[in-house]
Amino acid sequence: MTAIQLHYSHHLRRSTTQPRSRPPPPRRSHHIIISSAKSQPHCHHHNLSSRTLRAAVIGGGPAGSSAAEALAAGGIETFLIERNPSGSKPCGGAIPLCMLDEFSIPLSLVDRKVTRVNIVSPSNLTVDFSKTLGSQEFIAMLRREVLDSYLRSRAQSHGAQLISGLFTDLEIPTSSSAPYVVHYNIDGSKRSLHADVVIGADGAHSKVAKAISAGSYDYALAIQERIKLPDEKMRRYENLAEMYVGSDISPDFYGWVFPKCDHVAVGTGTARARGQIRRVYNSGIRERVRERISGGRVIKVEAHPIPAHPRPRRVRGRVALVGDSAGYVTKCAGEGIYFAAKSGRMCGEGVVRASRCGTRMIDEGDLRREYLERWDGEYRMMFRFLDGLERVFYGSDEGWEALVEMCGDEYVQRMSFESYLYKRMVRGDWWSDVKMMWRTLGSLVRARMIGREIDKLNGLGRKLVM
Repeated sequence: MTAIQLHYSHHLRRSTTQPRSRPPPPRRSHHIIISSAKSQPHCHHHNLSSRTLRAAVIGGGPAGSSAAEALAAGGIETFLIERNPSGSKPCGGAIPLCMLDEFSIPLSLVDRKVTRVNIVSPSNLTVDFSKTLGSQEFIAMLRREVLDSYLRSRAQSHGAQLISGLFTDLEIPTSSSAPYVVHYNIDGSKRSLHADVVIGADGAHSKVAKAISAGSYDYALAIQERIKLPDEKMRRYENLAEMYVGSDISPDFYGWVFPKCDHVAVGTGTARARGQIRRVYNSGIRERVRERISGGRVIKVEAHPIPAHPRPRRVRGRVALVGDSAGYVTKCAGEGIYFAAKSGRMCGEGVVRASRCGTRMIDEGDLRREYLERWDGEYRMMFRFLDGLERVFYGSDEGWEALVEMCGDEYVQRMSFESYLYKRMVRGDWWSDVKMMWRTLGSLVRARMIGREIDKLNGLGRKLVM
C-alpha cells in the first residue's frame, strides 16, 4: 500500500460499498463457472477425447502459483516451472487486507500488521496517513519467500507438478492445434516440455513475453536493503511503515521503510534515472532516515525491475501473460502482489472455462474473451487513473509537497483505504469531491511557494560553500 494511490476508485463510479466497519465475508473457495455450449462463439475447436489439456506456467511467484492452482483445480494437466523455489524475491511485501480472505492466506504468514503509516514530504512535513483505519484493519507485511512457497505448495496440492528448472526458450507452433515446446534447464541439463497453453508469469524481464513479441515497455528499477536494527530502534517499526518523497529520493518514485519479521526494508526506485539509483537515490533515502537506522546492520541488498505500464500485447495465440510479465503493477504506487495473484487466477480460471475443464482445445479468442477482456473491464480504468495521478504530482518537489498535504485530509484517507484494503470500486460524495478539488488546487499553489523558498535556501547554501 502506498499513499500515492489516493482515492482512485470513486472516480470510476462502479458501485456503492458497505461501510468499512462491516466485517469481511467468510472465507470461501473460488468457483469456476463453465460456459454453456450456446454461449460459446462459433469456432473450430476440437475435443480432446483421449487426454486433457496440458498447460505450462512459467514462474512460481504469486501470479504463476495462482494460475497453476486454478488450472490444476479445474482438471487441467499443469506444470509449474520455477527456477529457484527456495530463493527469496526482492519485494516490499505489502498486501491488502482483502487478499487474506480472497486467497485464503493464513495469518501465520503475516510478519507485521501495519496500523500506522507516515508520509514525509521533501520539506520533511510528516503526515499520519492512517487516521481513518478501523480497529480491525491493517496492512499485512510478509516476506515473498514465505508467501510464494505457500502458494506453490497449494498449487501442488491441487495436482500441479512443480519443476525446479530455468526456463530458456519457447518454440511457437505453426498450426492452431500443434503444441508449444517449452525449453528449460535443470542443473545444466537441457529439457523440453510440450504444452497446449502457456502462461508467462516470469517477471518484468519476461522471456515468455519476448518469445511472443509482446512489445516494448518501460520499467522502474527498485533497490532495497534489509537492515537488522537494534531492538530499541526496531520497536519504532513494530507496526509503522514510512514513505518518503522528494527529488533527493527519486525523480519519479518514492522511498520507503517497511517493517519485516525482525528487520526493516529500506529502499527506493526510479524509471528515469536507473543508472543513478545506487549512488544517488539509495544514498538519499538512507540520509533521510539516518538517525532511525543508525547502528543497523545490512543483511541483504536486493534489486528488481518494476513494470511501468501494461505490455502492448498480453495474449498471443495460446500464450497469456500475467502479473509483472503483463505489466500489472500500479503506476506511482508500485503495488503488484495482489494484481499478480489476481491476474494469475483470472487467467487460469478463464482457461478452465474455455476448455470446459480441459476437454477441448482453446485459441487466442478464448483467452481474450475469458481472461483479457474480464481483466481490462475490471482494472483498466484504475491503472489509467493512477497514471494520471503520477503525471500531476510526480516529478517535482512542489508536486510531492502538494500530494503529502492532500494525504492529511481524512476524506482522501478514507477513500484511499476503502479502495486499497478491499479492492472494490467505491462511490465518492460529490460535494466532498468538489471541496477536495479546491483543496488540491490550494495545495499545489502553496507547494510551489514552498518550493521556491527551498530553492532559495539551496542556492544560498551553495554560495556559502563556495
